[in-house]
Amino acid sequence: MCWAENTRSRRRRASLNEFNSVILFECTGLAFRYPRTHGYVFKDLTCQISGPGFHALFGPSGVGKTTLAKIIAGEITGPPGSMPTHDIGPILYSYNLERLPGWCSAGDHLAEVTPELNRGKVDDLVRFFGLQGCLHSRFAQLSLGQQNRINLTRYLLQDFDLLIMDESLANVDEATREQIILKIKAMFPTKSFLYISHNVLEVSKFCKEILVLRSPYKSPQAVRVMGQDYRQGRPLKRQGLELTMLEVVHAT
Repeated sequence: MCWAENTRSRRRRASLNEFNSVILFECTGLAFRYPRTHGYVFKDLTCQISGPGFHALFGPSGVGKTTLAKIIAGEITGPPGSMPTHDIGPILYSYNLERLPGWCSAGDHLAEVTPELNRGKVDDLVRFFGLQGCLHSRFAQLSLGQQNRINLTRYLLQDFDLLIMDESLANVDEATREQIILKIKAMFPTKSFLYISHNVLEVSKFCKEILVLRSPYKSPQAVRVMGQDYRQGRPLKRQGLELTMLEVVHAT
């Protein structure tokens, strides 16, 4: 047990030294509850995530992952001075089963919403996301996994500093999800991503830090765990991955 704790501490310190100082979001003592409800989603939430790369929000259902994501994206507001602060540019929020217009094909929609400067990325993303056969179909004709991949593609083609991916790859098979995540990390090394998933292996393997949200009646309500940040060309240490998964599970 002492060896494991010392190993985790060394890994955490080494990883923290690599972080960029740009704050993606930071909140101190955040209290939030929805109007006309008595229960708090966040009672005294203090947390921070910084630097480019893949980060994660993790925790059991009902602890406020989507609520925090929408607060960060500005889709939910609260009392003045209580919302998280950040020092980055555009923040986009994508989510599972988000709808696209049904009156045109998926390919026509991508062409319509893609800024001129990013048009050169369309073919690359479509190929790596396995969407070549979907471009001439309308959104309703696609499977749930195809819908989510098309939706994520249109967000990646926009101008953003932080893209929140709220179960954005749900209904996509594991091998394709891994290919997509690795491609995103390779194509957008200076961008920031906040990945929301219930898959402990996935967040531990691909994310550089994991913010584990807990019940508002637990203190602290958020625990930060350093992930393995696996990417193309970087070896994956199985023992390190297992330790990270244990930390994430124990933090919930």
